[in-house]
Amino acid sequence: MRKVLVFGTFDIFHEGHWDFLKQARKYGDFLRVVVARDITVLNVKGHQPRYAEQERVLAIKKSGLADEVVLGGLNDRYEVVRQYKPDVICLGYDQKQNVSELRRKLDETGLDRTRIIKLKAYKPEKFKSSILRKNIA
Repeated sequence: MRKVLVFGTFDIFHEGHWDFLKQARKYGDFLRVVVARDITVLNVKGHQPRYAEQERVLAIKKSGLADEVVLGGLNDRYEVVRQYKPDVICLGYDQKQNVSELRRKLDETGLDRTRIIKLKAYKPEKFKSSILRKNIA
């Protein structure tokens, strides 16, 4: 079974997220979604998410697109990667994850066969959480 892992905040779950998960699903048989913790969102983006982590987890579960939805680690961003040992990691077009750093970490943990795939954007001028957040406020 080919396991796919994706990461994200998924605040204000929208069509762009839906498309992202559908694209990721095509790369394997089992899609696990890692939802960023509230504290991680604050530290990385500089603001609290509109929806709490458990609400964001529930939104993805309700979509039916993921086989499993889990919360990210509190201290180590690579903890879930080591724990679940994915065959494929899909990144969104706007995820600023340093691909070479991720590749190095995968190699260091014996996951040198894990593929990293950058997915295509879906109407980013319309479906992006930061844009939607401004329109809702």
